[in-house]
Amino acid sequence: MRALKFLAIVLFGATIAWAKPTIYILATGGTIAGGGAGELGTNYTSGTVTVDKLIAAVPEINKIATIKGEQISNIGSQEMNNEVWLKLAKRANELLKSGKADGIVITHGTDTMEETAYFLDLVVKSDKPIVLVGAMRNSDSLSADGPLNLFNAVNVAMSKDSVGKGVMVVMNDEIHAAREVTKTNTTSVDTFKSPNTGKIGTVFYGKVKFYMAPTRKHTKNSAFDIAKIESLPRVDIIYNHSNDDPDFVNTAVANGAKGIINAGMGNGNPYPSVLEALSEAVKKGVIVVRDSRVGSGETTAGGEVDDSKYGFLTSDNLNAQKARVLLMVALATTNDKDKIQKYFLTH
Repeated sequence: MRALKFLAIVLFGATIAWAKPTIYILATGGTIAGGGAGELGTNYTSGTVTVDKLIAAVPEINKIATIKGEQISNIGSQEMNNEVWLKLAKRANELLKSGKADGIVITHGTDTMEETAYFLDLVVKSDKPIVLVGAMRNSDSLSADGPLNLFNAVNVAMSKDSVGKGVMVVMNDEIHAAREVTKTNTTSVDTFKSPNTGKIGTVFYGKVKFYMAPTRKHTKNSAFDIAKIESLPRVDIIYNHSNDDPDFVNTAVANGAKGIINAGMGNGNPYPSVLEALSEAVKKGVIVVRDSRVGSGETTAGGEVDDSKYGFLTSDNLNAQKARVLLMVALATTNDKDKIQKYFLTH
């Protein structure tokens, strides 16, 4: 544990003192920082509680770590945007590289938590723990889950076993890798799952156990570096369906999209007219990545669609929202299609 690094032996008789690790809590808003107005707290506004109040609501974390809080934003995560992503990533990178923080916990709304987690996983250059945490029930709700989630997240951020695991999401006593996790239910506290791989660990009232580790490149070993990224290009997701229409593809191209993630049917299969529109987009310099609307499994190259013929890339087993994050980061650094395809197979 990083706490071993902080071991301080004080030679006053037989006294041994353990210096506490420093954990920064970077708050962005979300339900965990929401306040309810309804009788049961079901009606609420995200991002009304400040980071100081979040910390004060869980006094136990001050007993196990030196806690410092910063307010990065205070929004519902449906409002998450590139500017907040860049600010958050650069601040996390700065704190970890400077040695000021031994781990970072990020409080976040659950709507886009998986996207923020994967973005940080790709661009922050540190092997120290970064943990995203949120809540499905706001602070005024019956059985609010935020306080225990936050307590568990701090314990994961402190654990020596968390080092080198990349960015993680801690919710409902489970630890998930940023690349794999997704929100699967609109209201359940058991909403976060990793469909392709399963959770990597558990945390039960602060007791951390890992059973697996992510193998794809991330954080310190990633090809990307937030210090070299100042802006992110536009990448759109096009959701496919029966009797589809190419209008959304054409609109995305006309409005300046540099990349398109096509969430196709089944194994990433587009409707015929959409297929032709995507082919035309490639000819105009847009990077098109075939993905699937299914939610799990690999979108395989060379299936029913001849990717080499149309100039498409494939997303491996990333879902559409994660594929969009990776393509944005990749396009911020290169336009080389071969390199970008390799990123999808290694990150």
